[in-house]
Amino acid sequence: MKILLDTHAFLWYFDDSDKLSKKAADIIENRGVQKYVSIACYWEFTIKYGIGRLKFDGGPPQLWNMILQNGFTILPITQPYIEKTIHLPLIHRDPFDRLLVATAITDGLTILTADENIHKYDAISTW
Repeated sequence: MKILLDTHAFLWYFDDSDKLSKKAADIIENRGVQKYVSIACYWEFTIKYGIGRLKFDGGPPQLWNMILQNGFTILPITQPYIEKTIHLPLIHRDPFDRLLVATAITDGLTILTADENIHKYDAISTW
């Protein structure tokens, strides 16, 4: 299985939050699962961190190190992902989440998210 984590999923995982479901934690901790984080999620985090909407000990540099140290592959934003967003229905208006869905569809990844709007897309998602 190849999973793409939504921003809240990897933040909750690194914070050891009760908001992360046991199923999601088990998927993340499974060594047989390939784990991906979009650079768009990191970008979203840094914006929200900068305006005080999200907190994380050590801030963006610490989060970046934790992503890398825990075996996550960081996916860049590429032209095919951006162009795929044109064809998505307007279920979700958040550009970061739309890009996440487009990335998952393009690369055949399962999105690990608690976001009900993302679950409405044709992309495979779990929680």
